[in-house]
Amino acid sequence: MSSAPSQTLGDAVSSAASSVLAALHPATATRVHKFGGSSVADAIRILSLAPLVDDGADVRVVVVSAMAGTTNALVAMATQAACGQDWSADWSVLRERHLLAADAIDPSSRHGLRDAVTRDFDGLRDDLLALASATGDTAPLVAQVHGLGELVSSRLVQAALGGEPAGWQRLDAREVLVVHPGEMGAGVEWDASRERFADWRARHQPIRVVVTGFIARDLAGRSTTLGRNGSDYSAAIFANLFDAGELVIWTDVDGVLSADPRLVPDAVCLPSMTYAEACELAYFGAKVLHPQTLAPVQSRGIPLCIRNTLNPSAPGTRIVERLEHGDDDSLVKGLTIVREMAVLELVGNGMVGVPGTAEKLFAALHGAGVSVTMISQGSSEHSICCVVRASQVEHARATVEAAFADAMADARTQAVNVTPGIAILAAVGDGMVGMPGVAARLFAALAQSRVNIRAIAQGASERNISVAIADADATRALRAAHSAFWLSPQTVSVGVIGPGQVGRALLSQMAAVLPKLRAASQVDLRLRGIANSGYMALDHFAIHPDEAVARLTGMTTQAFDADAFAAHVRAEHLPHALIVDCSGSDAIARRYPEWLAAGIHVVTPSKHAGSGDWSRHVAIREAQRNGGARFMYEATVGAGLPVIQTLRNLLDTGDELEAIDGMLSGTLAWLFNSYDGSRPFSALVREARELGYTEPDPRDDLSGLDVARKLVILAREAGQALSLDDVAIESLVPAHLQEVSRDEFLARLEELDAPMQARLDEANAGGLALRHIAHLSRGNGARVGVVALPAAHVCCHTRLTDNLVQFTTARYASNPLVVQGPGAGPQVTAAGVFGDVLAIAHSLSNGIGAHA
Repeated sequence: MSSAPSQTLGDAVSSAASSVLAALHPATATRVHKFGGSSVADAIRILSLAPLVDDGADVRVVVVSAMAGTTNALVAMATQAACGQDWSADWSVLRERHLLAADAIDPSSRHGLRDAVTRDFDGLRDDLLALASATGDTAPLVAQVHGLGELVSSRLVQAALGGEPAGWQRLDAREVLVVHPGEMGAGVEWDASRERFADWRARHQPIRVVVTGFIARDLAGRSTTLGRNGSDYSAAIFANLFDAGELVIWTDVDGVLSADPRLVPDAVCLPSMTYAEACELAYFGAKVLHPQTLAPVQSRGIPLCIRNTLNPSAPGTRIVERLEHGDDDSLVKGLTIVREMAVLELVGNGMVGVPGTAEKLFAALHGAGVSVTMISQGSSEHSICCVVRASQVEHARATVEAAFADAMADARTQAVNVTPGIAILAAVGDGMVGMPGVAARLFAALAQSRVNIRAIAQGASERNISVAIADADATRALRAAHSAFWLSPQTVSVGVIGPGQVGRALLSQMAAVLPKLRAASQVDLRLRGIANSGYMALDHFAIHPDEAVARLTGMTTQAFDADAFAAHVRAEHLPHALIVDCSGSDAIARRYPEWLAAGIHVVTPSKHAGSGDWSRHVAIREAQRNGGARFMYEATVGAGLPVIQTLRNLLDTGDELEAIDGMLSGTLAWLFNSYDGSRPFSALVREARELGYTEPDPRDDLSGLDVARKLVILAREAGQALSLDDVAIESLVPAHLQEVSRDEFLARLEELDAPMQARLDEANAGGLALRHIAHLSRGNGARVGVVALPAAHVCCHTRLTDNLVQFTTARYASNPLVVQGPGAGPQVTAAGVFGDVLAIAHSLSNGIGAHA
């Protein structure tokens, strides 16, 4: 077999990586590199390691794991042998895999690699045969089988780095590392290990050495292991023994991530963190670090770096004793979720003030071998709860009931309760220490996502806040918390109903703004559903707003189902949900209370909910209070004008409303701004229709009903229990034309001219002008219709389709407050709707997402 391919590969990797790695590695006398199973998965990966360890250090140590999947195979073979089952086929497959790697790494047998690997597997075969017939304590023999992967891997890596001719020696960790069993795993016998290491080092004077991870010997000199994932621990131990200046753990991710990327796609790689932060994250399940790894390097203050063999140019995560000024100082470094847990609660009135209750509880659990992950007790001492693994909870319950049997018989304790289906969310970061409001930010984020907290725990160090939540809420809670601390954008699942003129304008505005919004404001509005009266299109990820309307005619379109649509938008894996209703459908408006109660924010330009049935209005308000979702409807009155916001601000600041007067229809404003008698009123109505100012049937505008709905909305916003029946509405459509067809009405429009001309002549005679006005006041009730106003009145100085709302209040009595501007058209209405959407999105971040 030719050696050219492997040499070409090595040269290519070296030339591509050496300059980058030199810049990333700080100068140090001794550096320890550890490569996990994925980094030594095959010959190609192993041959790519040389430039990664070519770091300029005087002493270079490489600690290796077994090839990916090897330890699992060895464990299975040991079990098969012990049970008298046939293991030979698996042995042959594993042997062939390693021999193929040996041939690729050492094709000319320069290092005798194939023969060495053959001998190793012959030894494995002998050990398996011995295990099949062994009696008594077989643990050392089993450990020897389990550890073969690291032994062979170290040979392959040594040869790939150049072998002994290049100065690379090999150390079987069992020659120096002595450990003892402990409750938290294997513990190092440091004195014995240092003595053996000093002797080995004196004999070999190593400058470059490959070390087997995972394996060791016990005090009796028998083979043992450090447990699964113990190679990281081995690397930390040897970094301590070598008194290294740095330990680099090479894996298949860019570093320690802020959260599990499978649950939080926006998880970020943390540039730096402290040992304390890393310990907390490792304990709570961060997959990159083994919980025991940090102790040996922390005791000597050795920096630890997590790097990616597949992306060596990435700087990774650096873990140190303390961060220097200018390093990453985020409040929260990472968030983790521990699943499949349960809450165990001991409740008793007789426990209050009784010393030793907690000690007795946890001693019982310890004696039963139950691991307690989280503890919470209120100051009343009425109950103590702890979180344990779901697989142990029934055993734990029985243990505690037995331990407190006497107290329960005397009614000093009342019950041992179990709540299954629990997950623990932990927020970790040194930046939380001494920083007010961090817990509030976390709890607010969870509340806004409708996640209920079952128990809370925070140590005095303040670097970890842990909460117990329902397992079904785990993903949503994790994403909400991640967004709350600006570790990822605030994600809102959005559904749009009614892609008419306003809906399409909204989609167009979203398409233009969303990319910039995500980058500048950390808000991710994710359009996941679009629907009209007949169909809906749903997407698990996102629909581009420009493509949304077309999706309604695509192959994935399905019949519109309001319940299914809302359930899809309210996705469990996304923290927030919002439905925009541009349909103008009363049937859809009837859904608002249930949506709000389910935690779905609702935004609409439709006036049905705000001016419709009073009981529905009450139900909406009640759902808002109980569900925590927001109902926004600014565009129902003044399109894009801040009419409702202005009224709300006046009232919230203690002002008292006296009256509201205004021109609330852009169509009617244009008609009466244009009507001066030079042209018949009917001609203006026809022109307004041609310009697109009116509804298809102008009677919808001329009836005054739309204006009355807006007035009802404002009245209710002001706290008045007003309904449409309470509004005196003047219709500009004669009674005899109200029930005819639209076409007939349009043909008979001239019948409006004579009455309207008479009113205009009367107004002009008194120096007045006609305007269509909505009025609300305490003494005069609510009315809508045409009014003759003096020329100085503010409503006589509007521009074409302008809306105008005048608020007369206790503060603005002699000089009322006026809001005026364009109040008609799909673009400005859509802008008002979009403004409400953004107000909700920003409210989810402001106060909980701003960096303290």
